[in-house]
Amino acid sequence: MFSNPIHPLHNLFIRRHKSKRELKDSSANHLDRIEYQPSLLTQEIAAVSSNTLQQKPNTNQEPVFQFISAVSKITGGTLLGVTMLTSSIVAGGLVGLAISFRNLPDVRVLRTYAPTETTHIYDVKGKLLASLHGEANREVVPLDKMSPHLKRAVMAIEDSYFYQHHGVNAGALARATRANWTEGRTVEGGSTLTMQLVKNLFLTPKRAFSRKLAESVLSLRVEQIFTKDQILEMYLNQVYWGHNTYGAQTAAQSYFGKSVANLTLAEAAMMAGLVQSPETLSPFVNLKGAKQRQQEVLTRMVNLKWITPEEAQAAKKQPIKLGTITSFQTSQSPYITEAAVQELTKRFGRDAVLKGGMRVQTTIDTDFQRMAEQVVKEGHESLLAQGVYADQMALVAVDPRTHFVKAMVGGVDYRKSQYNRAIQAVRQPGSAFKPFVYYAAFASGKYAPDSTVYDSPVGYPDGYEMYYPQNYDGSFSGAISIRQALAVSRNVPAVKLGQEMGLNKVIDICRTLGIRSPIEPVVSLPLGAVDLTPMEMAGAFATFASGGWYSEPTFIVQVTDSSGNVLLDNTPKPQLVLDPWAVASLNSVMQGVINNGTATAANIGRPAGGKTGTTTSERDIWFVGYVPQLAAAVWVGNDDYTSIGHGATGGTFVAPIWRNFMSRALQGTPVESFRPASDFPKP
Repeated sequence: MFSNPIHPLHNLFIRRHKSKRELKDSSANHLDRIEYQPSLLTQEIAAVSSNTLQQKPNTNQEPVFQFISAVSKITGGTLLGVTMLTSSIVAGGLVGLAISFRNLPDVRVLRTYAPTETTHIYDVKGKLLASLHGEANREVVPLDKMSPHLKRAVMAIEDSYFYQHHGVNAGALARATRANWTEGRTVEGGSTLTMQLVKNLFLTPKRAFSRKLAESVLSLRVEQIFTKDQILEMYLNQVYWGHNTYGAQTAAQSYFGKSVANLTLAEAAMMAGLVQSPETLSPFVNLKGAKQRQQEVLTRMVNLKWITPEEAQAAKKQPIKLGTITSFQTSQSPYITEAAVQELTKRFGRDAVLKGGMRVQTTIDTDFQRMAEQVVKEGHESLLAQGVYADQMALVAVDPRTHFVKAMVGGVDYRKSQYNRAIQAVRQPGSAFKPFVYYAAFASGKYAPDSTVYDSPVGYPDGYEMYYPQNYDGSFSGAISIRQALAVSRNVPAVKLGQEMGLNKVIDICRTLGIRSPIEPVVSLPLGAVDLTPMEMAGAFATFASGGWYSEPTFIVQVTDSSGNVLLDNTPKPQLVLDPWAVASLNSVMQGVINNGTATAANIGRPAGGKTGTTTSERDIWFVGYVPQLAAAVWVGNDDYTSIGHGATGGTFVAPIWRNFMSRALQGTPVESFRPASDFPKP
């Protein structure tokens, strides 16, 4: 069939390979200027193929074996011509296929290609809380951070001539072509690592001769642009290893609980064997099959003289200690993880969170979080034992010095309800809202903690009716100090002060403290006629605890990409937003609530301020309190807004839960007092 000893295809590829050698000797800057000319390439292929097909065939051989015979004499560098010729025999459409290659992807996009990576979320001390990913669970690592055993094992079983060929292996393709022709369908691939890479990145998984031709062309192009090490690094970070793990690092962590850099020869051989059929050969489901495939890989490495028989024998005997499947694991702190994801999604978008390979350091202290979860569980059981019929509870703890959220529990049992009441449920705070009104009074300069207010009947127009505020017990105390009025939670003085200061002024103070929920200036606003989240209450009270210094509360300290580049830095940037004298006066009064007021059950044996909250219908009961180092809000209620009943109040049932958490959380923390108002000038 090939009467000319120098086949036209050979001349073509001598020219192309010469160009490729020149290309590899060029500088990176020169590579950047190269432009492909698909039309010229297809013209050359078409011309060569036309001349070839016009030559007289040898009638003594079947056409297909003439073809196979010729192919067997062609070196790896002539693979593109072989694949073109194979296509012409199979379909008689070489010229059309060549022209269609004009539409193949430009492989130069791989220069900036960033594969999807798994995002990892950690607590403030670096403990892993959760790993998030879309379809691909992957962590990208450079080639020099991978075990040399793994690199050799993968090449041995998948493409032992990887560093010799130019993207395609003619011998392997010839064998595959013969097998496929015999079967009348594609049964053998003959793909190199480069061909597997371009198939995964650019082409569909459908098996066809046309796809194999496209793989060949794209592989040649890839090898013109990238070094072998670059191609191998892309391949090992891209390949699928089963159980939704992509890339060598994620697979090593899953199968063996270690970094890919630390894989032994035995582990590397087992991992390399999985590439062929990762789901069926997985040691998690078929350890016997995985071991058998491991031995095949080791035997191949011995035959290639890449390892000694003794090394192979030792690897076969080495016990394999399996890890755990890392994909689709539940978070250790699901309420925290979900809150962090929400915050990240607002900033970066959901795709970036699931595929961007972020490293997220949260503000959460795992020890605090475990305490909070345990306190909520115990507190709920205690409430039920006392006949308080509340099905849910939420707790949020914020560090006043940074406004970092240290712990957050959004419900009694995440497995039964994933709704996060700490940040999603808006409920009326009742009297826990009063401190915002009293701060406004102190900041006006007209009132001090011992100023007199009058707890006496009063009425205000409220729409078409009159509103007459009432105290919880229905009585009136007459002249009373602000300190005492707040300590025993009298309603009427708070409403009067709200009217005097102006409700819009009170709302402005709430906004300054980070409260973003809608607030209407209704007459009953000072008594908590507004829906707020526990997160908003904890963050606002943390600003009281800090002496008036505010930073936006956050769940996230820092976010970087997988290379360590900082994407988000939430280093606290506190601003003094409250008058120091007024907030110091409020802190003094708030301590009275715990020392001799409605929340004596919250006493923790150190200076602390706080406020109870109970709605008129007994649907919501609260306690929000703080020391200079920690603020916490606890809410109790029913998701369906039904009444808790039984005379439930925040001071009786919620204050003890707050005390339980704070006592545990502050163990080992030095006692610190609030600065007195006398340290600051009065407004």
